[in-house]
Amino acid sequence: MNNMQRYRLTCTLSFGDIYGQIIVWLIVIFISLAAAMAMMGASRPVYALATVGLILVLSLPFLLFAFVTTLLNHIEITEVDSAKESRSMPSPAVPRQTAQA
Repeated sequence: MNNMQRYRLTCTLSFGDIYGQIIVWLIVIFISLAAAMAMMGASRPVYALATVGLILVLSLPFLLFAFVTTLLNHIEITEVDSAKESRSMPSPAVPRQTAQA
């Protein structure tokens, strides 16, 4: 147990990585709303609400899967060398005592 290594976990995800996914999902939602409005005009409000609900329920798991896999692809685990870490870390500040006259 004494030779346990230390690891650094970093996330390199940026908004640009998921921007396309959000745009595609918004397009799907607007198309479903357009279909619902068309069905509302055809005096079928039950079918219109069912269409929007079905599309939302079916698309949310795919959106969640896309977000989670994108996030997991942008997590990096790197080993931290204790010798390099001790050199790069500043030494703890030692309080100075000033002479009082």
